[in-house]
Amino acid sequence: MHIQLADVLFEEGRTFHYEIPLERDVMEVGRESFALYEKSPVVLDIVNTGGQVIEIEGSCQVSAKIPCGRCLKEVETSFMLSISRKLDMKGSEQERMQRLDGVDLITGTKLDVERLVYDGLLAQWPMRVLCKEECKGLCSTCGADLNTDPCGCDRQSLDPRMAAISDIFSAFKEV
Repeated sequence: MHIQLADVLFEEGRTFHYEIPLERDVMEVGRESFALYEKSPVVLDIVNTGGQVIEIEGSCQVSAKIPCGRCLKEVETSFMLSISRKLDMKGSEQERMQRLDGVDLITGTKLDVERLVYDGLLAQWPMRVLCKEECKGLCSTCGADLNTDPCGCDRQSLDPRMAAISDIFSAFKEV
């Protein structure tokens, strides 16, 4: 979704209010995609503060289903986005992109609202989510969910530095 900023640029001091439905259904982080649901409309107030400087204030609430970092169960995670940007519309499109660290929020005089929300979500995206703090995860041998039932696999792992000594003890057991 795009907002035409031409009207905002011609009226200094006036606040423009927008409520825009979020069209994005999937959040892509790296090579993974996550389903978005319970998306509230993006509420934006855009003000021309003078000198072709625009201030954008807004908010949006989004929920995503992210797999647990240990057992891979989907965890419903909510994000409350608070948007606050100051855009200087002076100069060429290339100069504006450099000031925005290469983020293409504005094309001509159109503001890309989806990109604005994506950047906000990406900044808040967790490195890892757990379904519960005491999640036991999956068995590294058979892949069973250890939260539901113990699988019976031998999960005793030895320190790799002790492998040589373990081999010596194994040799003596055979004698």
